[in-house]
Amino acid sequence: MIKNQQNLGQRLAQGLQQKLSPQQLQYIKLLQLNTIALEQRIKEEMELNPILEEGDTVETLDPIETELSSTEKEETEDALESLDEHEIDWDEFNDNTDYDGETYSSPVNPEIEEWRDLPNRYEVTLLEKLEDQVMLLDLNEEEQLIADQILGSLDEDGYFRRELIAVADNITFNHGVFIEEDDVEEVRKKIQLLDPIGIASRDLQDCLLVQLQHSDEDLPGRNLAIRIVRDAWSAFEKKHFNKLVQRLNTDEDALKVAFEAIRRMDPRPGAVSDGLEETQNYIEPDFEVYWRGADQTTNGKGEFVITLNQRNAPQLRISPEYTQMWDEIKAKKSQPDAQTQQFMRTKIDSANWFIESIRQRQNTLMNVMKTMVALQEDFFMFGDGLKPMILKDVAERIGMDISTISRVVNGKYVQTNFGVYELKYFFNEGLTTESGEEVSNREVKNILQNIIDKEDKRNPLSDQALADMLNEQGYNIARRTVSKYREQLNEPVARLRKQII
Repeated sequence: MIKNQQNLGQRLAQGLQQKLSPQQLQYIKLLQLNTIALEQRIKEEMELNPILEEGDTVETLDPIETELSSTEKEETEDALESLDEHEIDWDEFNDNTDYDGETYSSPVNPEIEEWRDLPNRYEVTLLEKLEDQVMLLDLNEEEQLIADQILGSLDEDGYFRRELIAVADNITFNHGVFIEEDDVEEVRKKIQLLDPIGIASRDLQDCLLVQLQHSDEDLPGRNLAIRIVRDAWSAFEKKHFNKLVQRLNTDEDALKVAFEAIRRMDPRPGAVSDGLEETQNYIEPDFEVYWRGADQTTNGKGEFVITLNQRNAPQLRISPEYTQMWDEIKAKKSQPDAQTQQFMRTKIDSANWFIESIRQRQNTLMNVMKTMVALQEDFFMFGDGLKPMILKDVAERIGMDISTISRVVNGKYVQTNFGVYELKYFFNEGLTTESGEEVSNREVKNILQNIIDKEDKRNPLSDQALADMLNEQGYNIARRTVSKYREQLNEPVARLRKQII
């Protein structure tokens, strides 16, 4: 009993924790937003804060002029000083690089902007299309319950992976209707023949087989393809061509034609494009970087022009109406109740902090992009020659934390003369060649991909053989590293790369 009482005793421990202010958290959250997400965030803030509005110039009220208490003044000034640590000394930065960047907002086409706010056209979903087709199957009430369960259980690829007994039990429990597994399977096979054919299949073999069986009878290699998928699936998966030839009593030429027939089938019938993806999931570059050659405007020297895309981020200001109202309150020409005065003071402070966070975001993004360009000049100038670079390289050069750099580059893109690239593309580790030259592992991956593309598909190279070929070209690389790079390139092992030619 005494021992238990001792266990209930309190222990005091002293520790030091660093907490971020709400303003710092807001800055961090804005920092990781891309151009499209920032546009939406600004709209949300303007809806929440009536004091914020769009304007040609940015206006802020001095937080100290809002008659804060002395404690509130100190907290506000401390938070501002904390954020000011992230401000960039552009003069010092430009002195340490070989070029002078130029920033400006991208021009806006009014005709395009008129269409920007129009709602997307409505698209019928695959599920709705399937439900309409099920209505034409003339199912009885029990079968309709089963069909609803099956359609509601399809995964993103259109497969039905639930156990049949689970569907039967669910209907019996919720609707009081006794259903057997065979009933579920019968309805599933009917749905499987709807458009797209192969929907609600149990697995890939089931999906390909039903498509082949209902394909055009004149499709070259159709009959052999059905036999391969139905009777020799394991050998087909493992690409054991010799076993397939022997088991099916055929030859390589016929096997090749059958393989081509199988490739025509859709392995993901549920992953159909409904057209909506094209209108929503597009890339809006956050930066534009290009090299401007020597001319009169550059004083006879070439330079990089770096643009931060602010087309979708409107200039913000404090509403003049609220500014005048607050001036009248300070001059005691107007005496609203304490609740109204507190509301205005809170909204003004919130607006000031939001505008300041936007400014800090812009400065930080430009600082990081300038540094990346300085470290990868050859690539941005010529489109190749990517050098090894990690987040730490950028962080150390501009005096920021690695986590800050990670937030900046995550999900953001840059438009160059050579295409649109995700900022993550430029970060890669390096390898040292036999000559002592340091090269990007992305360059090694490109060479590895080229070797795989040119290999004999009848007898693909093993990872060790690939490593040996890279070593012969002067790249000191181990087999395990080759395996890792191959997987990153989405290339399967040698056995699965084998083809009939």
